[in-house]
Amino acid sequence: MMSDSDQEKTEQPTAKRLEQAREKGDVPRSRELSTTVLLVICGCFMLFFGQRIVEVFIQLMRFNLSIDKAASSDPMMMFAHLEVTVKEALMSIMGLLIGLAFVAIAASVLMGGWNFTLEALQPKLSKLNPLAGIKRMFSINSLVELVKSFAKFAVVAGMAIYMIRSDQDQLMLMARQDIMTSMANGLELLLWGFIWLACSLVLITLIDVPYQQYQYMQKLKMTKQEVKEEMKNAEGNPEIKGRIRRLQREMTFRRMMSNVPKADVVITNPTHYAVALQYTGHKAPVLVAKGEELVAAKIREIADAHKVPIISAPALARSVYYNTEIDQEIPSGLYMAVAQVLAYITHLKAWKRRQGPKPVEPKQFDIPSELRHE
Repeated sequence: MMSDSDQEKTEQPTAKRLEQAREKGDVPRSRELSTTVLLVICGCFMLFFGQRIVEVFIQLMRFNLSIDKAASSDPMMMFAHLEVTVKEALMSIMGLLIGLAFVAIAASVLMGGWNFTLEALQPKLSKLNPLAGIKRMFSINSLVELVKSFAKFAVVAGMAIYMIRSDQDQLMLMARQDIMTSMANGLELLLWGFIWLACSLVLITLIDVPYQQYQYMQKLKMTKQEVKEEMKNAEGNPEIKGRIRRLQREMTFRRMMSNVPKADVVITNPTHYAVALQYTGHKAPVLVAKGEELVAAKIREIADAHKVPIISAPALARSVYYNTEIDQEIPSGLYMAVAQVLAYITHLKAWKRRQGPKPVEPKQFDIPSELRHE
């Protein structure tokens, strides 16, 4: 019988759970991020190209306000007049519209990435459940959305009040200017108001993005029982088993290669096998790395680069290789043979320091028959 703790969703979602949610079209999104990015980019575009657009619209207004009497009474001429106006207006903002379309698409995938799935488009009867709808209305998410709406309203209202007060003199002056000058100044004020509004929404976005990520992870949290079941299923999957074994081999290989420079000696076959032993003086020598063929060659290469002594002793190398696991002490039956090698290494180091005669490399080793591997 499962305990209550096993039924509580306290565990972080696994990679498989996240992948399944993504396949269903369930990814973290922030509407505030998309809106803010769109407004900021639009404001920057208007800042650099807004004057040109305003000039075009002013010319269009002059063009439309200077129609002679004959043209005003001819429907065909008025239609041609309107066609020119619409084309010029569209051409002036076409770059902005195309750019904003691309920005809108890019902004929507900034959080959660690109994800398209047909499952998200399928109708779900659960969405038509009135009880579920009422529950959503009074949920924490609805409360958060309400708070965000009030925050955005406060930001917009506050920015509008600030701009009206700060530009009050200029607004009063516009009332005494001619229509074209007044319109140009008004559009400039409107543009800067738009830019400041977009920038002010950045604060709300900086709060909303981590909150949406947090809510998403909370929603996908799993119970301990669900995690156990998933691990159980994964362990029975041959593909997962193979991946785990491959990762274990890679980790073992990296650990062995990092231990070779710490070894006191590397014993080789000389080409097929290589074993690296470390002796601290307190216990029996420990096998820190072993391998055959390419791995053996890599061990010899690293040992040579770090000036670790390399001894050719085929029978001893095979015996250590087949009778000792990584990070384990060598069998007691190999103590004497390995002691010969370590003694030779000690005398060799002394000879290199000119503190003794050159030792003779051992060739014969006493290896018990049960530990031999031909």
